[in-house]
Amino acid sequence: MKRTSIVIFGTLCWLAAANQPVLAAKQAKAVKAVQEVKSAETAKAKQVVKIVYFTQRQAPPPALSNLDPFIADKGEIGAELGISDNNTTGQFTGQQYQLSKIIVPVEGDIVQAFNQIPADVSLVLLNLSNDQLAKVADLPSAQQKLLFDTATSDDDNRGSQCRHGVLHILPSRAMRADALAQYLLKKRWQKWLLVVGQSPQDQLYAAAIKRAAKRFNHKIVAEKVWTNDFDSRRTAQSDVPVFTQGEDYDVLVVADEQGWFGEYFDYRTWSPRPVVGTQGLIATAWHPTHENWGAVQLQNRFREQAGRWMQEVDYGAYLAVRAIGEASVRAKSNQLQPIRDYLLSEAFNLQGYKGMPLSFRRWDGQLRQPLLLAAPRAMVAVAPIEGFLHPKTELDTLGYDQSESACK
Repeated sequence: MKRTSIVIFGTLCWLAAANQPVLAAKQAKAVKAVQEVKSAETAKAKQVVKIVYFTQRQAPPPALSNLDPFIADKGEIGAELGISDNNTTGQFTGQQYQLSKIIVPVEGDIVQAFNQIPADVSLVLLNLSNDQLAKVADLPSAQQKLLFDTATSDDDNRGSQCRHGVLHILPSRAMRADALAQYLLKKRWQKWLLVVGQSPQDQLYAAAIKRAAKRFNHKIVAEKVWTNDFDSRRTAQSDVPVFTQGEDYDVLVVADEQGWFGEYFDYRTWSPRPVVGTQGLIATAWHPTHENWGAVQLQNRFREQAGRWMQEVDYGAYLAVRAIGEASVRAKSNQLQPIRDYLLSEAFNLQGYKGMPLSFRRWDGQLRQPLLLAAPRAMVAVAPIEGFLHPKTELDTLGYDQSESACK
């Protein structure tokens, strides 16, 4: 009997061992099924925030320098990086951010393309020119959406031509000019020679410079228009000294937004004077030399993803997506009105890697932000410059304050 019991026990042990892989497989299958159910429930519970990135491809302009290659996807990767950062936070807040892209061909119809945006998407990033921005913002289909202008710096679309359904991310021309004027006042370089190009954009930048000069008590001793043709680089060594001769000034201010001639003034002026404006020392929202306040981490992450330096428009798209993320988390909503209300509230603060929290001006939709004053290969200062005060925030010393705004 004892021997029989031993045999039976051994047989049972052998059967158990033989069936162990089958049992393990069934157990793994059961665990996987539970995980899938939980994953489905989690996905269903997440609040989805839909964002559209809208732009039109641009034909490459004439190459002015081999050092500045044409970037076709400027802005897109900034938006993608913002979505990635939002979704990192969304894992803990129960939100999921989805980015769709509408990229209109060079000769495409932006109105037709914009009208194809689904009605349930109310948050749209626009990487368009100023004229295109106005055309899209006035469409009936845009009236139930919140538009984020990630590319323009025009003062009129923040002033007399403002639209309350548009928030502007990059600094305006007035903000850029004021930032330079503050720094030049600190250096006591108050006599300016203004050199202006012939394009409408150059005229607008020059107007902002003149406003800043008057606002901060500088003097424009002379204004000259650069009329040489685009082959002037061949004779810049002789033309620029003659062009700048005969004026007593502390600094030469260039208004050349297309970059046709401004680079030729450094080290070629009759008198040894610094160059600022659209070339030389510039006021910008973002710059490759910026490394403080955690900016180097953002620079490195962008370069790893894009294989190039982050541009201003990339930074604008990144900030727009991050602003949406911050507002949707705080408002606990994916709906247009709660997000818009929070974005324009006193409680809204956005970290922009520039040492101060960013916020939107309620009167014109402009994003308040410090501006980087940068030379081609070095950071020089950050505006607002210390000592320029404001009753609410020093950031409102840059650009049009509420009492000055023409936005009604």
